[in-house]
Amino acid sequence: MFALMSLWSRLSEILARLPLADAIAPVIDKVAEALKSSLGTEARRQVAFTVSMIALSAKMAKADGVVTEDEVGVVRRLFEVPEAERRNVARLFNLAKQDVAGFESYARKIQGLHADEPMLLEDIVDGLFVIAKADGIVHERELDFLETVAEIFQVAPQAFVRIQARHVRVGDFDPYMVLGVPRGATPDEVKSAYRKLASEHHPDRLVARGVPAECIRLATDRMASLNRAYDLISRGVPA
Repeated sequence: MFALMSLWSRLSEILARLPLADAIAPVIDKVAEALKSSLGTEARRQVAFTVSMIALSAKMAKADGVVTEDEVGVVRRLFEVPEAERRNVARLFNLAKQDVAGFESYARKIQGLHADEPMLLEDIVDGLFVIAKADGIVHERELDFLETVAEIFQVAPQAFVRIQARHVRVGDFDPYMVLGVPRGATPDEVKSAYRKLASEHHPDRLVARGVPAECIRLATDRMASLNRAYDLISRGVPA
């Protein structure tokens, strides 16, 4: 794993190559092209993930109609952006927000970058939910945005439902939906589902598939949700 500052240094180097006049540049294309020759595989995945998250979050904010300080700020908190690099993150956010291309175009480009990494695409959707609820609620237009992005990413419907259940409260917290098991599932089935999801979302697994260490708090939030769901079912939540 390359060092924390290195991730942002690499991103800064790439952004420095984009002409300032290129305010409506196809950001993902330009960054993807720069990544081809400048980074090793691990570093390339991590920078690609970070760029994808920031660019799509900007598009989501624009789709919602309002870019709030909470939405921009949560990107910084999600990635633990060093003070010296916040200007570069803001620049990337604004480049993507101003680009005339629709978010569907961005999502397809990102899907192309990670076509052989379906779990990483799920990670991006999960991170976007975190950003969407920065103001305390996932709005209907944001949910429509996320559903469309997930479809373009070819995220399985049941996987999207599990992700949504971790972030969107429709009535009471539904532990069965979070674990992806039917009500009335046997204790062994519940335990098996929990162990499988816990293994997939362990911080080490996220790092291995390209989620930067700066974003591992995503795994912490997931594990808290999975642990809560398993605990509730184990203690006999009514089915």
